[in-house]
Amino acid sequence: MKIIFTTTGLDWDSKMDPRFGRTEYFIIFDEDKDELTSYDNTAIADVAHGAGPQTAQKMFEFKPDILITGNGPGGNAARVLQNSNITIYIGAGNMTVKEAYDAFKNGKLRIY
Repeated sequence: MKIIFTTTGLDWDSKMDPRFGRTEYFIIFDEDKDELTSYDNTAIADVAHGAGPQTAQKMFEFKPDILITGNGPGGNAARVLQNSNITIYIGAGNMTVKEAYDAFKNGKLRIY
């Protein structure tokens, strides 16, 4: 299973980014391979409109099963994501990536 996190950094100790559309980075954890990779999404900061849908489209390239984020995607991004098979978990905005992963595994995050 692939889990994607919205983050402000590139490793397990990075803080989660509560935003979806303008998240600075994605961290992708492939549980089957026990492999952590990342994607730099900072260029989205220069996008005036449509950051959420553009971020969603980029995220689809990684083929995640799960998205873990802080507050959840905004309206336009939510519409794009609702047609995917990705389960979205929210409530990880004040955590590190590792803490968010542990909270997910322990059933402490909410499904969006």
